Amino acid sequence: MAQIPFFAARDVEAAVPPERAYDAVLDAFVAHARGEWTMQPKLYVTNYPAGDFRAMPALGGGHALLKWVTSFPGNPARGLPTVSGLVVLSDASTGLVEAVLDAGSVTALRTGAAAAIAAETLGRPGSAAVIGAGVNGRAAARSLKAIGRDVVLWDVDRDRSRAVAAELGVGTADAQSDALGADVVVTVTPGKQILLEEGSLAAGQHVSLMGADGPGKAEIAVGEIARVRVFCDEWEQASHGGELAAAVEAGAIERTDVTELGAVLTEAAPGRGSEDEITIFDSTGLAIQDLAIAIAAYERAGELELVRIEL
Repeated sequence: MAQIPFFAARDVEAAVPPERAYDAVLDAFVAHARGEWTMQPKLYVTNYPAGDFRAMPALGGGHALLKWVTSFPGNPARGLPTVSGLVVLSDASTGLVEAVLDAGSVTALRTGAAAAIAAETLGRPGSAAVIGAGVNGRAAARSLKAIGRDVVLWDVDRDRSRAVAAELGVGTADAQSDALGADVVVTVTPGKQILLEEGSLAAGQHVSLMGADGPGKAEIAVGEIARVRVFCDEWEQASHGGELAAAVEAGAIERTDVTELGAVLTEAAPGRGSEDEITIFDSTGLAIQDLAIAIAAYERAGELELVRIEL
């Protein structure tokens, strides 16, 4: 019987530091834009208002992946994680399972990496702030720090923001308004409240919108989306289940108004047009990003003391 390595959350984080996650996810964006890595849209199995389940497949780099992951926003009040689930990595040539990984940690790493890649590609040099100090906010702050940005954190739970900031060696903002005024802003909230009203962003700012990854969630007003330069991770997902969905439904934007980040990274489309241009990036989370993290972790399986599963 095969002995399959299992990566618990601590193992994923040990195997893939933020610098490696950044490079792996960037390469995945490029491979997907070139058609070398493929994926199907997320399949949502909803149980609202409690939460939802998501199935996310991808193929690339000689491997296939399926992530079964949840989003239950009420869980923290019960002492439970919002995101949980499993990632299964398989050999694309044989179909055999190669590894099983904790989905929450994979999600956090790729979310943080995507936020930083968008900020570095579409933003300008300067200050950076992360709104939301949960698991994914922590990952975003780690990624921004890893690429040399000066980062501050803000969270409605001030004790949590101070604790996470101390752990990471970054600063804290005195107020939400201070954080929202940074040159680069990353929002990683539950998406229940609009953070950026129409007209709130200043010339030259960039925002990576990471929190609103499903129907009914939003961190930015439709009117603000309509007046800025818009980028996303993948149009089909973003236009149906991401931050852009409400703007598309309202007729405020259409496909020609939105540029995928992969197209910028492959130089198939232009990025920021000027120092004063305001840019936003809508992240819905892609299976090819999860695949990149899973492969990076699997490459180090022999270096870690991992639990093995018999299959």
